[in-house]
Amino acid sequence: QVQLVESGGGLVQPGGSLRLSCAASGSTFGIRGMAWYRQAPGKQRELVASITPGGTTDYADFGKGRFTISRDNAKNTVYLQMNSLKPEDTAVYYCNARIRGSSSGDWADYWGQGTQVTVSS
Repeated sequence: QVQLVESGGGLVQPGGSLRLSCAASGSTFGIRGMAWYRQAPGKQRELVASITPGGTTDYADFGKGRFTISRDNAKNTVYLQMNSLKPEDTAVYYCNARIRGSSSGDWADYWGQGTQVTVSS
């Protein structure tokens, strides 16, 4: 059974930094794209950043120059380094990954449980 477990959220002052981590555990027979999404109260979930197995990255406009996504394929882990945080970055952050859970199984999208990021003075 595949699980994505996130960590690293918390309360930070404006201008501060946080690093989120998300590790895939269980039966993983391959991981394709990995990504971070966020959802603020009353808003739809939105893509923050994505990364391919080869390391090609893509960012939402609000994160360019401030956020950095990376992954460690040996550890089945994706990271999100967030710098120069703003109050409008406050949201629950979710990791997402496309994973094959068995040697003969199909690829499927998995989600983490979410980690709260609050930017406030």
